Amino acid sequence: MIGDGFDAILAAAQRGDPNALEAIYRELAPGVLGYLRGQRAADPEDLAGEVFVAVVERIGGFRGDERAFRSWVFTIAHHRLADARRRAARRREATVDPRELAPLGPVGDVSEEAMAALGTRWALTALDRLTPDQRDVVLLRILGGLSVEETARVLRKRRGAVKTLQRRALAALARSIEREAVSG
Repeated sequence: MIGDGFDAILAAAQRGDPNALEAIYRELAPGVLGYLRGQRAADPEDLAGEVFVAVVERIGGFRGDERAFRSWVFTIAHHRLADARRRAARRREATVDPRELAPLGPVGDVSEEAMAALGTRWALTALDRLTPDQRDVVLLRILGGLSVEETARVLRKRRGAVKTLQRRALAALARSIEREAVSG
């Protein structure tokens, strides 16, 4: 969270200050990218770029505090993801995740990269076991840092439905972890 300086940063960003826009991007981009990856977006980096282009285009009309701003950005991300999925369904193109392509050469510590890949693969596999609504709630609440109310607004669901989806999703993830611990 940006904190006490948010109002000044927002005002500067609304005037087009590149440093303020960069501060907003640095604060929110990792969470937006994580949300899009967790949703298995075909090209999460490109989609995140679209989200922040939309943020820059619309930031002049935003009114509210930092929590509302975070919720607004994740609402844009959620809508862009839905748009991308609709486009993909109409085109039916076969996409390839760049991580699945063979690396062209060494880029770092192989053991660290392998462990990170295993962790990411496990997390994505665990998220795949959830219903789409459960996955939406978990990603927005955890990666997005949104409250129950903010998540409900983004997903256009009632507060109680979000709480139920979260409870069921976390229970399903816990069962998945227990199963893997017993079999591993």
